[in-house]
Amino acid sequence: MTVTTDPVPPTPTPPGSGDALAPFGYPQQLRRRMGRYASFAAGFSFISVLTTVFQFFSLGYSFGGPLFFWTWPAVLVGQLLVAACFAELAARMPIAGAIYQWASRLGSPSFGWYAGWIMVTGRIVVVAAAALALQVVLPAVWPGFQVVGGDPAPTTTSGAANAALLGLVLLALTTLLNVLDNRALSAVNTIGVTAEIAGVALIVTLLSTHAERDPGITLHAGGQGGLITALLVGSFTAAYVLIGFESASEMSEETVNPRRTAPRTTLTALATSGVCGGLLLLGGLIAAPSLTDGRLATEGLGYVLTSTLGDGLGRILLADVAVAICAATLAIQTSATRMIFSMARDGALPRSAALARVPRRTGMPGTAAVVVGVGAGLLLLLNLASPQAFLAIGTTCIAMVYLAYAMVTGPMLVRRLRGEWRPDDGGRDELGRPLFSLGRWGLPVNTLAVAYGLFMTVNLAWPRAEVYDPEGGHWYFRWFTVLVLAATVATGAAYRWYRGREGSEGRPDRARHGGPAAPEPEAVRD
Repeated sequence: MTVTTDPVPPTPTPPGSGDALAPFGYPQQLRRRMGRYASFAAGFSFISVLTTVFQFFSLGYSFGGPLFFWTWPAVLVGQLLVAACFAELAARMPIAGAIYQWASRLGSPSFGWYAGWIMVTGRIVVVAAAALALQVVLPAVWPGFQVVGGDPAPTTTSGAANAALLGLVLLALTTLLNVLDNRALSAVNTIGVTAEIAGVALIVTLLSTHAERDPGITLHAGGQGGLITALLVGSFTAAYVLIGFESASEMSEETVNPRRTAPRTTLTALATSGVCGGLLLLGGLIAAPSLTDGRLATEGLGYVLTSTLGDGLGRILLADVAVAICAATLAIQTSATRMIFSMARDGALPRSAALARVPRRTGMPGTAAVVVGVGAGLLLLLNLASPQAFLAIGTTCIAMVYLAYAMVTGPMLVRRLRGEWRPDDGGRDELGRPLFSLGRWGLPVNTLAVAYGLFMTVNLAWPRAEVYDPEGGHWYFRWFTVLVLAATVATGAAYRWYRGREGSEGRPDRARHGGPAAPEPEAVRD
């Protein structure tokens, strides 16, 4: 089998959700049980505005001051452009391991393999970064959660060590859930999302009733460095939060009627997260007791909640944030697991047979889940080396995800420019209803999505000493993102060279071709 380089065909009309994989040559291994809300929960839990806004609010504010608020809508618009492209792809190719599968079919098998490899590595880093977020809230909920040392700030030695410990415990639990059954997985995600939405609504309402200033404060500059640098670094908060919306597509093989459900829930998860996150940022800025005492730049929204709403209510709300962090870590690990499963199913990874194994009893790729959990756990140990690892890990994972996104939207744009994409035929679902398509807006949306993605990748990876090595003496943290990206590509190239040397490149297997191609429209309709 080879990946076609012919024009991308319109989506066939499947007789049922269970046949959604048939046109691509894959058997149904995962259990298709997820409905629309569970699909939405997969994307919303990954984004998890409570987790990431609380984790990175202080960074954005410390560099951009109140003005950094406006980087949020700018990043949201950029990500909506990317999400719109992904929604169109989800309707046509509802396959697990979406980034890898889409890049393979839009570009080439080798190109798709690197996109998948970068995304897998980036996702494992994201899992570690999400697990570290527990340190931002749990010690504030109850001092007993500060097991190591006395200072809970993540930027201190004791705080960083404690963050690693809490993260390891969380990873053990999320890995267990990812090995069991997707009913338990969906239930936990659904509960987490519901609690998070309710928490966001309550927090925003309470902060707005305790406002110390009006929203016009967002027009005031502040923070470190010049205005341009402040805004570029301030955008890191939004950039880190508004990723993972494609998780609804990653779960396509477990979703009922995925061609219709996944595009909608991809866009809905991002739009809902964008609104919720923007309101959280605004609420924190208008309700903070002080914008100049330095605490907002170091303690972030946690400080606003406990100081404005009181310890009792503030801690209850922080406990809700902790629930959101746990759900986010679970959702991100699940998404990474599906990516590994998809690549291993094509024989594209070491030990592919074990990684692609799905026991009938659980219907879950358990070995892949364990690999993600162990890999993220090892990354957490970097936090023991230096507190600066916290920021380095966070920004590295964002840059890798943005690069992988661009490796999908880029070849998609090339297809459009060559006239190989049919904008007016997105296909229909089993009930004959038209599926999501950008139509004539496809080319401008796709072009802007590529430009935005490349710009943000460079912005995130830029080795700014004031961001990554403010104290000096840790050059490797300053260049951490670039080094990890280079190491990821080099490791992937070495593995592919080894496979070729062993003769695997001479076999007509899926490892070489990135999986089966979509059939021609005539073959499907006949």
